[in-house]
Amino acid sequence: MKDLKSIKVDVAKPEHVRYVDEINDAIDLASKQRGTGIARRSNEYLASKMEEGKAIIAFDGDKFAGFCYIETWGNKGFVANSGLIVVPEYRGLGLAKEIKMKAFQLSRKKYPNAKIFGLTTGLAVMKINHELGYRPVTFSELTDDDQFWNGCKGCVNYDILERMGRGKCLCTGMLYDPAWEKAPKAGNGIRKRSLLEVVQKLKPKNGFKIQKSELIKKTKE
Repeated sequence: MKDLKSIKVDVAKPEHVRYVDEINDAIDLASKQRGTGIARRSNEYLASKMEEGKAIIAFDGDKFAGFCYIETWGNKGFVANSGLIVVPEYRGLGLAKEIKMKAFQLSRKKYPNAKIFGLTTGLAVMKINHELGYRPVTFSELTDDDQFWNGCKGCVNYDILERMGRGKCLCTGMLYDPAWEKAPKAGNGIRKRSLLEVVQKLKPKNGFKIQKSELIKKTKE
């Protein structure tokens, strides 16, 4: 039985270019199995991601097990984590989560101020994204970089995206914004006070005894 502990997940290096065919074949197979889109990229494109240190790859010994890459869009204002794939025999181990976490960390390290986003049809990936701090958003909140959306042409559902004016598709858009870390936590801004604080607030500055003596004096008058 496969064990996650035996799998190494790390930033891809130039020597990993030899696995490009296996990666693209795994992407094609997953796309056919799901019946939904994982856009195939050219071998040259994936190779460039590895050579630039912008990809995460997983191995069980020398055997390829999973992959993901990052790319910047909109003048580096956005970073996409794309092409997540896990070889069938390594699914169900939590490997996808490990790869996504590494890709997220790599994105934050290289582009700390960029918004990180992705498109997915998988519930498991949505759950992982949510745990990392992503939120579901409309496509209008993602990059408007035409080159990114042109990359969807390799998806079987691209005609849907076109018909919808690039406003929606079968994928769910998810976004992480570093600015959310600096924003105040949600709430009405009202600090809850203890009962003691409330009583002290109501208590006269000079004390109840002084107030009582003044009341008796007025009564006598």
